Amino acid sequence: MADQEEDYSSLPLSDRFQHKIWKVRKAAYEEAAKQFEITPDEQDPAFRPFLNDPGLWKGAVADSNVAAQQDGVAALCAFLKFGGRDACTRTRGHTIGPMVEKGLASTRAATKASSLEAILLYIELDTPAPVIEDLLPALSNKQPKVVAATLAALTAIYHNYGCKTVDPKPVLKILPKVFGHADKNVRAEATNLAVEFYRWLREAMKPMFWNDLKPTQQTEMEAQFEKIKAEPAPKQERLLRSQQAAMARAPPPGSAGAEDEEEAEAESAEIDAFDLAEPQDVLSKVASDFHEQLASSKWKERKDALEALYGVLNVPRIKDGDFGEITRGLAKCMKDANIAVVTQAAQCIEVLAKGLRKSFGKYRSNVMSPIMERLKEKKASVADALGAALDQVFLATSLSECLEEILEYLKHKNPQVKEGTMKFLIRCLKTTREAPSKPEVTSIAEAAKKLLSESSEGLRSGGAEVLGTVMKIMGERAMGPHLEGLDDIRKAKIKEHFDTAEVKAKDKPKPPPAAAPPKAAPAAAPRKVVAKKPATKKPAPAPSVYAQEAQAPLAPQPTARSLAGSKLGAPKASGLATPGGGLKAPLKRALPGPGGAAPTASPRRPAAQAAPVEDDAPPPPRLGLGGRGLAGRSLAKAPAVNAPPPASSISPPPNSGLTAVERAELEELRLDKDRLLRQCDDLRQERSRLNSEVQELKNQNAQLIEDHTRDVLSIKAKETQLVRARSDCEAAEAMCGQLRREMERLKRALTREERVNSTPMIASPSRDVFSDEAGIYRDTGLYGAPQDNARTGYSSRSRLSFTSALSEEKENTGDVLASQYGRHKLSPDGTRNGRTSAASGSGGRGSPAPTSYSSRADSMNGQREGNGISNGQPVESWKRAAEVTNALKAKIEQMKARQGINRN
Repeated sequence: MADQEEDYSSLPLSDRFQHKIWKVRKAAYEEAAKQFEITPDEQDPAFRPFLNDPGLWKGAVADSNVAAQQDGVAALCAFLKFGGRDACTRTRGHTIGPMVEKGLASTRAATKASSLEAILLYIELDTPAPVIEDLLPALSNKQPKVVAATLAALTAIYHNYGCKTVDPKPVLKILPKVFGHADKNVRAEATNLAVEFYRWLREAMKPMFWNDLKPTQQTEMEAQFEKIKAEPAPKQERLLRSQQAAMARAPPPGSAGAEDEEEAEAESAEIDAFDLAEPQDVLSKVASDFHEQLASSKWKERKDALEALYGVLNVPRIKDGDFGEITRGLAKCMKDANIAVVTQAAQCIEVLAKGLRKSFGKYRSNVMSPIMERLKEKKASVADALGAALDQVFLATSLSECLEEILEYLKHKNPQVKEGTMKFLIRCLKTTREAPSKPEVTSIAEAAKKLLSESSEGLRSGGAEVLGTVMKIMGERAMGPHLEGLDDIRKAKIKEHFDTAEVKAKDKPKPPPAAAPPKAAPAAAPRKVVAKKPATKKPAPAPSVYAQEAQAPLAPQPTARSLAGSKLGAPKASGLATPGGGLKAPLKRALPGPGGAAPTASPRRPAAQAAPVEDDAPPPPRLGLGGRGLAGRSLAKAPAVNAPPPASSISPPPNSGLTAVERAELEELRLDKDRLLRQCDDLRQERSRLNSEVQELKNQNAQLIEDHTRDVLSIKAKETQLVRARSDCEAAEAMCGQLRREMERLKRALTREERVNSTPMIASPSRDVFSDEAGIYRDTGLYGAPQDNARTGYSSRSRLSFTSALSEEKENTGDVLASQYGRHKLSPDGTRNGRTSAASGSGGRGSPAPTSYSSRADSMNGQREGNGISNGQPVESWKRAAEVTNALKAKIEQMKARQGINRN
């Protein structure tokens, strides 16, 4: 009992923090929290032991006793709250890990709340990145309750500080992993974290992890997103210490500086996918044959190549590289005859500009003019794709970079191009965050006023909208001079668009420069400009103080300002009393003054505005001797005067530093400057017009060169086709000749074969039934009995056969009438050539005729001689003729069989 009643309060707090008794530790935690709360500042000695030994807090937040742990985490919160940034940076690495495992996952609500508050304080005192880095490893913990508690802490962090203060990219990368966790509580906390991200980022968060979710999870998430879409944009509920200090230094609400800061804060609050995504290298993924396919003659191959490129470039953020060749190829596609190719190329330009942002600026000149030239396309889908590409090109650059080409195409001869350019200019004016400069406003206003006189209603209305939008940016007062000369109807139309226009840029008027003290050197510079003007010489000028200061004297001519009726020439009530008794006399004397005198006041400044003379000063000198007027300055360079003029002859300079005459000269110089500026603007516009004409001529020249090249290639192709056709024709003619010769040869061979087969078996050249083979058939039974032929005589066919037989005999043997001189074809001893042998059925040349055939022929000849055949009529009986015919038929069949002739 004595040990339990022992007093440990005398021990130092650092020792009691590590005591083995939990009650002692608990009491130490409570005492430390009370000490921290009563400290006057961050330099109090109460913080020193814990700053020197930050490991004490590791044991406090992970105390084995849950009651002591609760007080230990509460003491850490007090230490951080009152200890400042040093307390945060020195203890953060020792406490966040144990506090996540044992504090956030504790069963006690007070411990969990204190642990979360400590984590939020760590972020508030310094930066959130180290805290997030220490929290992310806990998402891989084996205990689901630790993972769920960590996700809940991350949700609270982003809810209090927002995604602009705390970078969401590290958490978004690992979010798909926790969505696939087996524990339902982890998945529920992951859903809550994703919903919190959606409150801040909206659709910009989806490219980071959306595709890695399952379809059912995507459906559930969409249902959760629908519930918060109508909520207003969230605001940061808890500020960092650095932000609190900045707000303390901020100007009071309602001032101009406060408005600027609010606008800057509103702009910085917008987060898109580009800021969240990591740059991706897409150049290595482009097909190696992309440019070959893009130059293909088939539109389908070109479109497929562009579709593949679109899939590669369609990423949230693209790593910078050399895209010059790709952009030039896409710009060339703008001239493609197929609108599908044009549309796909415009979409590729859009995603490339969206992925590169500011890095795309160097490729703007490659694609912008071709896209705007293609705005002549009337199809809505193509026009929309071209407009979207132009919008992304503008967002990647600025209005100043794009304005020159926009103004050039507002003068295009094609109304469709002019209207598309006008709509693009209106979108640029509404989305730009930088107000155009005054020269740019002048150029835009001049181009818009020209649109007001167009014949098309759309162009006229667009010109009024352009002027109204510019007026919304610059203000009504700044646009007033540009609207001079317009009728009331057009001004009313411009005012309507001014009332309805929504712009993001506002012209911020610059504060007027501080008045500089009067100096002699700056006053001399404008006088040199005036010195270039022709001026009337004044006789006998005398050097004056102004001539010595300016070193560029000039005697200006009298103007309206120097006359009595002008504002500058009006006499004052307290005017100078000159000896002349008025203003007219000195003025008359000054103008035609003698050669040796100079007037007191210059013609540009009347005597009434001369410097007043003090009351005690001596009377002024005579006129023309010691005046200070500008008319007294010499046209030549005044000699240097060493001694200053007497004080009595010079009045003290006015307080403003400029006299009335100098102010008048300054006004004239300003008018001259305005005139020169207008001339410069006119020359600049003329230059722009000439540049546009030159560019148009270049485009026409390039088109003509391209057409010429295409025509030359077409002609060469036609010539090649003609040469090939001629070669084919010659080959065909040669083939025809060869086939014709072959046909003639085959005809001759066929004729020879027919003649060989039809050689007549006759014994004498006299008319006989054996004149030829056809005659044999005809006389021996095919066409009737031989007696019929004997009565009727030979037919014309028999005579033709005999004649052909004689001609063939003449051709083959050269002796047509050989048979008439005692040699018969059928005689056994007759000499036969190849054809007679073949016709007679012999086996070779010179072989004798068969015995039966010869005996039959001799018997027939003998009978003819014995019976006294007369007039070619046969005397043998029909039986003998039939036998001879049958024998000849058999021989003919044998010859056909040997020669391979098929029977028909």
